Amino acid sequence: MALYEKTAAELSELLAKKEVSAVELAKDVFARTAAVEDRVQGYVTVTEEAALAQAEAVDKKRAAGEELSALAGIPIAVKDNICTKGTLTTCASKILYNFKPPYNATVVEKLAAHDVVVTGKANMDEFAMGSSCENSATHPTHNPHDLTRVPGGSSGGSAAVVAAGEAPLSLGSDTGGSIRQPASFCGVVGLKPTYGAVSRYGLIAFASSLDQIGPFARSVEDAAMLLDAVTGHDPLHDSTSVKAPFEGSVRANLNADIKGMKIGLPKEYFGAGISDEVRASVLAAAEAYKGLGAEVFEISLPLVEYALPVYYILSSAEASSNLARFDGVKYGYRTPNAGDDLIALYTKSRSEGFGAEVQRRIMLGTYVLSSGYYDAYYKKARAAQRKIKEEFANAFEKCDVILTPVAPTTAYGLGAKTSNPLEMYAGDVCTVSVNIAGLPGLVQPCGFDANKLPIGMQLIGPRFGEQKLLNAGLAFEQASGLRNIIAAL
Repeated sequence: MALYEKTAAELSELLAKKEVSAVELAKDVFARTAAVEDRVQGYVTVTEEAALAQAEAVDKKRAAGEELSALAGIPIAVKDNICTKGTLTTCASKILYNFKPPYNATVVEKLAAHDVVVTGKANMDEFAMGSSCENSATHPTHNPHDLTRVPGGSSGGSAAVVAAGEAPLSLGSDTGGSIRQPASFCGVVGLKPTYGAVSRYGLIAFASSLDQIGPFARSVEDAAMLLDAVTGHDPLHDSTSVKAPFEGSVRANLNADIKGMKIGLPKEYFGAGISDEVRASVLAAAEAYKGLGAEVFEISLPLVEYALPVYYILSSAEASSNLARFDGVKYGYRTPNAGDDLIALYTKSRSEGFGAEVQRRIMLGTYVLSSGYYDAYYKKARAAQRKIKEEFANAFEKCDVILTPVAPTTAYGLGAKTSNPLEMYAGDVCTVSVNIAGLPGLVQPCGFDANKLPIGMQLIGPRFGEQKLLNAGLAFEQASGLRNIIAAL
């Protein structure tokens, strides 16, 4: 087995025993990237030279006998909306085509403290707006399991490089399912942490009250390892971050014994619109949980019916506000066609710099925040959000975790939904409620469809219930054997 085919936990053990060096590992991963990246196109920027220098520094520390993190020397890709000092961070947008941040995001600083090796910046839907990774201003990313299909989005690049063997780990961001849906489509593990568990400082904002950084991996243990590295209160930079009860301890406390765990199946997630293959696969996972000693029963979450419109109102409103800073003046793209007219500078820079989907959401957000419509749309959406939070809180009084599908279907064809934005938005129906309620969600493979495309299942937990989710995920992973799935390409 090549090094790129191993999990992060396996690689960590090899590095610790000095059976392989960080430089050897990095070279192996970059050789795999050279072999497949022209077809997958999971990266916006590959940082091979800097990565090899990081790997060499790790090897020197290990040779000197320094105590190192379990992640030291492990390659990792970082989504292109997470700031990396001196390295292009473009949000896959023309408007930030030349932006090199003068600082690192908090998560990047944390990764540096663990001596990880950053392989590059992963492709994404522009400003994290999309569900297919086709909205990138540079190129679409292809699903490694079928290059004619989408990898999901917006963190499609982060999922694809892990599934393709171009990195054992990656970081993405999740505003309405942007980690979980591509994890499902690409057959990897994806975790959206509880809102506030991971600092958002240095994450270029889409919707600040919904955005959350989280890990992609090929196993539940690897996801736990990366989660441990990036969580933590950030009082200096992110007032919404909190001290999570599981900080630095999730991997150490993984336990696959879930006898007596109560798992709820919300009937609303298994109704019309969910394909027969997806429904059958997730329900088979529920049966597997029964065999592991868990108590599985049906619950009802009727208000999730309103989650999709609530999400698109709230996220678009916040996007309209957050993206106002990109005006062609301070940094990024500036139109050459404005003359001396300031308004023309703003208008043309934004019209030329933003793609169609970003412009669509800015206009929608501006509309729902405008005078005369704020009460009718935005205010009602906030009220509905509170009700949805309450409904989940009530559900978790009866069950430990909730099991649902991730998306109505498996990965669809490139270009299949680009002409119909509403159809693409509908694909988020199973994921957006988690962000609205600020809850953690874990996605992992639970089967394959007739076309041999991965099917994912979603486990939703109460606030800061990551340990429960990962324990439940580990139990299923061990029982099913569905882990470390790498596309053959």
